[in-house]
Amino acid sequence: MSSNSRRRARYVAFRALYQMDIAGVTIEEALKDAQEQAKLGAEGRNFSARLALGAAQHLEEIDSWIEKLAEGYSLERLAAVDRAILRLGLYELLYEKETPPAVVINEAVELAKEYSTEHSGAFVNGILGTFHKLRQTESASPT
Repeated sequence: MSSNSRRRARYVAFRALYQMDIAGVTIEEALKDAQEQAKLGAEGRNFSARLALGAAQHLEEIDSWIEKLAEGYSLERLAAVDRAILRLGLYELLYEKETPPAVVINEAVELAKEYSTEHSGAFVNGILGTFHKLRQTESASPT
């Protein structure tokens, strides 16, 4: 799958996670809606589903990491867009081992720059970069 297709699939997964969060719908409903609006091939649909469903399945663990790393910010205080991007990025860093961490972080930063505030790119970069460094230096655990 091309990097552009993977980027579009990440966008679909991000939209699904965002919709699940703000609309209170299931991840399956949100993913179906996001995929219907996107023009993805079979590989892109599969990748976006793997990301969105995986992040939703591991939400408790991922949110625990966000709360640990976003010093001074409770999960509820974060913008919903940033929360969805961080959930997606942390899921990929934790569970999608074939994607290089630098690519995951860069893609998350690009989503934040495009869909959130002017400071969100740096914020997302800081959280995901710190997580990646922790994972490199220890067998980290959120507790």
